[in-house]
Amino acid sequence: MNKKVNTLLFIVGATLFNFIVTVICFFALLKLYASFLAGFIPEESRGWGFPLIFIAAIALSFIIYRLAMKLFLKKVEVERYFEPIFGNRKYR
Repeated sequence: MNKKVNTLLFIVGATLFNFIVTVICFFALLKLYASFLAGFIPEESRGWGFPLIFIAAIALSFIIYRLAMKLFLKKVEVERYFEPIFGNRKYR
C-alpha cells in the first residue's frame, strides 16, 4: 500500500477508535452515575446528570485518544508510512 492509502486507513481507524472509546466512556459513566450518585442527588437535579455525563464522556475520550496517539507516534515512524494531511507547512 502507498502512503495515501495508509493515511486514509489511519484516519478511518482513528475515527472509529475515538467513537468506540466515547461510547464506552459514556456507558461506564452512566453506570457509575446510576449506581452511586443517583441516590444522593435530589429528584429535581437528576435531569442534569445525562448532559454532564455526555460532556464528561467526550472529554475523557479526548484524553484517552491523545494518550493513544502519543503512544502510536512513539512506536511508528510517521513520515515513512503516512502522507501529510495538510501538505507542507513551510511558508514562501
